[in-house]
Amino acid sequence: MGDDLEAREAVRDAYQAHYRRLVAALYALTGDHAEAQDLVQEAYARALARPRQFLDVADPEAWLRTVAMNLARTRWRRRRLFDTLVRSGRVARPVESVPGVDPNRVALVAALQQLSQATRETIVLHHLADMSVHEVADALGVPVGTVKARLSRGRAMLATLLSDGEAGAENTPRRRGAQPQAQPPAQPQIQVRQDRPQEVRDAP
Repeated sequence: MGDDLEAREAVRDAYQAHYRRLVAALYALTGDHAEAQDLVQEAYARALARPRQFLDVADPEAWLRTVAMNLARTRWRRRRLFDTLVRSGRVARPVESVPGVDPNRVALVAALQQLSQATRETIVLHHLADMSVHEVADALGVPVGTVKARLSRGRAMLATLLSDGEAGAENTPRRRGAQPQAQPPAQPQIQVRQDRPQEVRDAP
């Protein structure tokens, strides 16, 4: 009973400290804000269901992020059948919307969805979750060289996708009599960590 009470306090503290950042990372992975919230909340629920395990973890945020990412991977596998039904025309995919989200972040998330799952996870963990290359390698269970190669390819692909999106917005013709549109928002950039040299090398 004492462990349960202590675990609830630990989860409550972790919720206040990490919830928004975890949702942001899962949103970048899934492209669906509601699903990101659901995944993170499920991770917290599992923490409450395993009080002793959660109390013993050295890094609660990393534990919660790993649980949420594993849940996301499970949903991706199950969604393959749904995607097959959508392509066949038997099921209509609902329109997704995230009210109040900054347009730059929406553009970045949309570009991330065009990367492979492995590359997207690597980019999100390194640039958005602020994990080092070695930490990302440990979290994903891959060699450091693989992480560096994914980061290099991912950044190059994002730069192309974001540039193409901006160019397309600029070249869209206006209807006769329509008012001039405001300039599109500045191209969102992934900030390169400055606390250590940028590591960009292709895998051998």
